[in-house]
Amino acid sequence: MKPTVDVSSEATTLDKRVSSLDDAIQAMAETRDFGKHTKLRRVLEALRRVLTQPGGAAAVQARARAIEEAGLFLGTDWASPEILLPALVSGSLHSSDADTVVMEATSELRMLAIARGDFAHPTLPADDARQFLSQVLATNLELLFSSPGEAERVQQGRTAQLVRDLFRHLADEIGFDSVLDDLVDEIWRILRQRPIQVDAVQSLITRISVYRSDPDVALGVSSGQGIDRLITGLFGTTEACRDDPGIDVFRSRLEAMDSGGLQYEAAGFARAMHDTGLVSPYHAELLRFLLRESDYLVGEALGLSDTGRNCLLRFSQLVHRLIEVAVHPQTAQSVYGLALLLDRGILYEPPVVPALWRQLSLELSPVARERLTTVFGDVPGPRARLVAGVLSMLGQPLGVGQGDNPTCQSARALSMWSYNDPDYLLQMVVWAARDDEILMHFEGQPISSKDSVSGVASTLPMDLDPVSLLVVPHLDRIYAEMGRHCAARPGDPHRWINPEFHGWWACRGFHINVDVATGNLVDLDEFLRQFHAGYHPSYNGGQPLIHPQPAGVAVTDSAARYVGWHAITILRAAPDPQDVMRVYFFNPNNDSGQDWGDGVVVSTAGNGERFGEASLPFDQFASRLYIFHADPLEHGEPERVPAEDVARIIGYIERSWGNDRLPAGTLQALERPSAL
Repeated sequence: MKPTVDVSSEATTLDKRVSSLDDAIQAMAETRDFGKHTKLRRVLEALRRVLTQPGGAAAVQARARAIEEAGLFLGTDWASPEILLPALVSGSLHSSDADTVVMEATSELRMLAIARGDFAHPTLPADDARQFLSQVLATNLELLFSSPGEAERVQQGRTAQLVRDLFRHLADEIGFDSVLDDLVDEIWRILRQRPIQVDAVQSLITRISVYRSDPDVALGVSSGQGIDRLITGLFGTTEACRDDPGIDVFRSRLEAMDSGGLQYEAAGFARAMHDTGLVSPYHAELLRFLLRESDYLVGEALGLSDTGRNCLLRFSQLVHRLIEVAVHPQTAQSVYGLALLLDRGILYEPPVVPALWRQLSLELSPVARERLTTVFGDVPGPRARLVAGVLSMLGQPLGVGQGDNPTCQSARALSMWSYNDPDYLLQMVVWAARDDEILMHFEGQPISSKDSVSGVASTLPMDLDPVSLLVVPHLDRIYAEMGRHCAARPGDPHRWINPEFHGWWACRGFHINVDVATGNLVDLDEFLRQFHAGYHPSYNGGQPLIHPQPAGVAVTDSAARYVGWHAITILRAAPDPQDVMRVYFFNPNNDSGQDWGDGVVVSTAGNGERFGEASLPFDQFASRLYIFHADPLEHGEPERVPAEDVARIIGYIERSWGNDRLPAGTLQALERPSAL
C-alpha cells in the first residue's frame, strides 16, 4: 500500500467522525440541563469513535471547551477539575466500562487544553493543570512505552490502545522532562515511608533505566534528578557490580577480592540500602558470601548500629541461619528487614530467639505452601519466602500495608504486634502457616478462624507481603466474628473488639463522637477535651504514649468530603522541629501521604516523622478522629483545654465530614460507622 493512501483514508475517517462529534456536542449544548442525560450516549459514542483514530486526541483537545460548556461533565466529579486527584486516574482508565474510560480520557484532554492555554478555566489555573497531568503521566509511566497485556486486551478490548494513544499525546504535549522529575519525586516520597513491599517501585526504576538508555529518547541534562541514586542502588551499587554483570560474574569478582575490597563493597551496599530503603540483589549475594568471612564484614554489609552489631555478635549462629535460609537475590529486600531487626534489639527479648529458631524449622501446611508459591513463585521456596517476610515485618513494623483490600484492622494488628509484641506476632505466623488456623478469645470465648463464616474481605487478598498473605485472611475472619458477637450490643462494637483483638495494651477507656443508633455526631466538646487530656502533653501531665493505641478516623477527600471510616494507630504526640504539636500515627493503607481537604494534608516526611509514620498538627488530626482509646484511670486535665482550640477543631469538622450535617443546629452523621 502507498502511505499517502493510508493517511488520506485515516484523515477522511477522522474528519467524518469529528463531524459527528461536533453535531453531538451541539445537540447537548442546546438541551436544557435536566434533559442533557438524553444526549449523553450520543456524545460518549462519538468521543469514543474519534479517540480510536490517529489524531483523535488532538481533535478532542481542540473541542475541550465546547465539550465542557455543553455539559458532558455535569453532575459528576469531573465537573470540578480543581478537586480531581491524579492517583484516581489510573483506576478510571483501566475500567472495563468503556464510558468511564472515555469520560476520563476526555477530562485529561480538557486538562491539557487548560495547561496549553487553549482556554482559561474559571476554577483551575494553567500551571495547576500542567502539574496534574505531570503527576498522572508520572504515575502511569508504563502506558507510555508498553503494549497492553493480555488481561487488558480481554477486559478492555480496543479501549486499552485508546488509553495508550492518549498518553502518548499527553506526553508529547507536556514533555518527558517534567514527567521524569515528578516520577522521581514520587518514588522518593514513597520510599521515605519505608514500605515492606517495594516491587512496584523497583519495577518503575527498572523501566526508567531502560527508557533513559534508549538512544532514541532525548532528555534534558537536568531531567530526573535523583534517579541515578535509585538506579545504581539496585543495579550498580558498587565497583564490583557497576556494569550490572549478573550474579554469577559478581560472585566470581568477590572471590578474587581481599578483605579490604570486601569491606569496601560491604560499606557501599549498606550506605545505598539505608539511603533508599531498597536492596540490590547483588547485596543479598554479597551477604551470603560474607558468612564464610567474618561477622565484622556481615555487620558492615548490614550497616548496623552499636545495638545491631552487639545483637549480631551475641546471636551469631541464629543470624547466620536466617541469612542462609531467607536471604537470596530474589528476596533481597529482607536484608533491610534483618538490619533493622538487629538494630531494634528485639533479639534480647527472651521469647524472640527461640521463636525464630522455630520459624526456621517450621513445616508449612499445604495451603500455606500453595499460596506462597502462587503469589511469589517457587524460587526460592515458600519456607524461604515466609522467613524473609518475617524479617521484613519484624524490622519494619510501620511498613505493613493492607494492599487493595478492606482489611485495615488486620494490617494494623500485624503492625502493632511487630512494633509492640514481636513474639506474639511470631506465634500468629506459626498458627497460620503450620495449622492453617488461628484461635483467639473474645471475653473468654474461643473464636477459630476456621469456624468463622466470612471476613470483611470478600475474596482472598493476594497483593500482600508473605506474612500478611498467610495471616490476614485468618485475622479478617476472626475480626468479623467478634463483630457478630457484639451485634446485639448498643453502641459501637469496637469498644469491646479492639482490646480483645489487638491486645491488653489497647486501653479500656473508649470515646466516640458518633451515636451509632441515630448516626448523629454527639458530645464533640467533651470528646475533644478527653482526647487532649489523654494524648496532648500539655494536658496529660507530659506523659508520653507508652503503647500504640488503635483509633478510627473519618477519611475525607481533597474537597473535604466524607469518604469512609478507617483504622489507624496513634503512635505518639510530640512537637515537630517547628515546635508545632503533632500526632504521629500509622496508616496501613500503603501510602500515608494524603490530602484530606480544608488544608488538612497528611505529612510523611519533613515534620519530625520517623520512617513509616504519618503526622498532622494536633487540632487537624483531632478534626478527623471519631474513635480513640484512653486509660480510664488517668484523667488528665480536660477542663484546661482552651475553648477556642475546641471551637477551631469543630470548625474543621463542620467544613468536612460534618458539612451539611447541621439541621436545626445539630451536627448529623449521615452514615453509621461500620468498619473502623
